[in-house]
Amino acid sequence: MRLFLSAALLLAAAHATFAQQQSSFISTLSEQNHWVDSVFSKMNRRQKVAQLFFIRAHTNKGKAYADSVANVIKHEQPGGLVFFQGGPVRQAALSNQYQQLAHIPLLIAMDGEWGLGMRLDSTLSYPYQMTLGAIQDDKLLNQMGQQVAYDFKRLGMHLNFAPVVDINNNPNNPVINYRSFGDNKYKVALKSIAYMQGMQQGGLLTTAKHFPGHGDTNVDSHYDLPQLNFTRTRLDTLEEYPFKQVIQAGISGIMVAHMSIPALDTTKNLPSSLSRPIITTLLKDSLGFKGLVVSDAMEMKGVVKYFPEGEADLKAFIAGNDILELSENSWRAIKKIKKAIRQHLVAEAELDAKVKKVLAAKYWVGLNHYQPTDLQNISENLNREPAKELIQELSNAAITLLQDNGLIQRLNFEQKTALVSIGTATNTTFQLELAKTFANNTLFNIDKNASASDVAKVLNEVKSYGQIMVGVHDMRLRPQSKLDFSTAVKDGITQLATSPNAAISLFANPYSIATLPGIEKASALIAAYQKDDGMQRAAAKVLSRQLTPSGKLPVTVNTIFVNGSGIGQSKQAL
Repeated sequence: MRLFLSAALLLAAAHATFAQQQSSFISTLSEQNHWVDSVFSKMNRRQKVAQLFFIRAHTNKGKAYADSVANVIKHEQPGGLVFFQGGPVRQAALSNQYQQLAHIPLLIAMDGEWGLGMRLDSTLSYPYQMTLGAIQDDKLLNQMGQQVAYDFKRLGMHLNFAPVVDINNNPNNPVINYRSFGDNKYKVALKSIAYMQGMQQGGLLTTAKHFPGHGDTNVDSHYDLPQLNFTRTRLDTLEEYPFKQVIQAGISGIMVAHMSIPALDTTKNLPSSLSRPIITTLLKDSLGFKGLVVSDAMEMKGVVKYFPEGEADLKAFIAGNDILELSENSWRAIKKIKKAIRQHLVAEAELDAKVKKVLAAKYWVGLNHYQPTDLQNISENLNREPAKELIQELSNAAITLLQDNGLIQRLNFEQKTALVSIGTATNTTFQLELAKTFANNTLFNIDKNASASDVAKVLNEVKSYGQIMVGVHDMRLRPQSKLDFSTAVKDGITQLATSPNAAISLFANPYSIATLPGIEKASALIAAYQKDDGMQRAAAKVLSRQLTPSGKLPVTVNTIFVNGSGIGQSKQAL
């Protein structure tokens, strides 16, 4: 095991050192590239257009689906793939097969905002961006970016559609929310840069999203077209601020959202992803972005609702996108774009510039010397101990003590203690970790749909305990702003908060604090952000006085708990 860990560490270090010696992707775009010129000179118009399309791929949908993707690659020769759900070994093997069908190596991407675990089974998940937003030492985010880059490249991938640079200043945002670093534009920018630079130092292309800012919407663009009815001044000074900062820091790509923004383009029902004033005039010309401009998924209702039958793809191309991902029908779209160029609706020089940029990206990640992915020891490499240790370090740094009247220092490790987990009927890591310190314990569980009588029974039993440790667990994969607990369970949490000997840890979206009136009365209240084991261990360490919390709330929840709330000394101040 020690030999394996040493090998993994050396591999990651060598990989990072090599990547750091490379020029940034943006800087290479102004240099002559003989490989790019050589490949480009052999392409006809149809092949050029096809390089701009990235198609969907899965490894959890069976052989027929995988074969259908292979057929598209064989006949259309797209520029790249976007992998979704599946397994890491299956994906690496399938990537190798798909690359064999491509005349020009495929650029392979994934939405991996919190790492491979966002999409693939049996892989590691790093904390959500809102959890990372609580961390005061941004060097940890840089380290996470380097680990994520290693994971992606280990599976033969080259592009991560991350970080999310949106400022989540709408607690009810249904699509960004916990995926954002928070609601402070300066902190969002700094953390985005730290994470992005870590990935790019590891040799991974990155994509800031969702330009010009999806954080203050109440509509999910997967299902409809959101309206962003803000002034040009507001957009310029708030929503666009983090994007300007990551552009200056050298980010390699930006993804454009599907939103109607009248202050930037008055065309009715026109998504920003199809707007030339937004993409070419604002993003490329005014903000000076030279890297890859990527559309959000072109199959989303927010874009195809008003522009069906391939019209969205054509408009996205004319607007200035370099990469069109997940077209409903790429064959149809390629034909439409070719026709538009023949009819001089868009200059062929624009097509050529886009294609050369995509080829330059392929060169930067090493596809000019493509090698198949090694299928040996993938699981061991991806689940390496240094990565697990970093996840725990990130969790420890994020844990936020919002309130404590001295209860934590008064806790007696020998006293009779109730360890209560709410939201799940099974015992939790939180309870089991606390049980190691508070030996005289009893475990209680309250399911999220428990009846009033069941809740009352537990509350009556724990009254006799001198100390009550409560974990509130949102067990959903995507934690929303409101808990999906029964009214009786929520009322039970409020009652526990009034107990003078109860400490409450919230393993849920921090916005949910606002939906639990009375929780501010808790003698000790910990924001733990998500249900993952790392956060549960971190909260247990705080309560057992093994960890001094340093996290700060990254969003304003209500008038009591505002952005920056948190008791404890930050690591940067030490």
